[in-house]
Amino acid sequence: MATTAARETGDPAPPPRAGTGSSPRTAPLLLGLGLGGFLDGIVLHQVLQWHHMVTSTKGGSFDTIAGLERNTLVDGFFHLATWVLVITATTMMFRSWRAGRPAPPPRVHVGLILVGWGIFNLVEGTINHLILGIHHVRDDLGAPIGWDLAFLALGLVQVLGGLALARSADTGAR
Repeated sequence: MATTAARETGDPAPPPRAGTGSSPRTAPLLLGLGLGGFLDGIVLHQVLQWHHMVTSTKGGSFDTIAGLERNTLVDGFFHLATWVLVITATTMMFRSWRAGRPAPPPRVHVGLILVGWGIFNLVEGTINHLILGIHHVRDDLGAPIGWDLAFLALGLVQVLGGLALARSADTGAR
């Protein structure tokens, strides 16, 4: 209420309260997780049609109508989860800004989005591709392990590159 009144009268907003809300770095990490999942689902599942969420499971083949229907349903739940991550991150950012906490510098923000996207690739690739084997990057090939390892390498490059970008902005500000 005080912030709204201050804005309406032209008075400066009160300083942000210490210890309120989440870290301004959490939102871009969640945004990266969600956007990374969206890009994976849109490009690999829908545009290229290399795999779906459960193509390597019994009844999950995309060569049958029943398998494609099952995969479409599971892909939909996957997209819903990534959408929730993006909405959560966006809500966190708006709440942080409304509380008077400044946004991180653009390089930190973009770097943390890359870190989140890379974490998505590392976790999803390790669990779904290697441990559970419910799908692979290229389920349309006979030997998908090379693609799976390249996907993990890309995730690692994203995390390391994002951290370097975020740190370069932090050290440049000192």
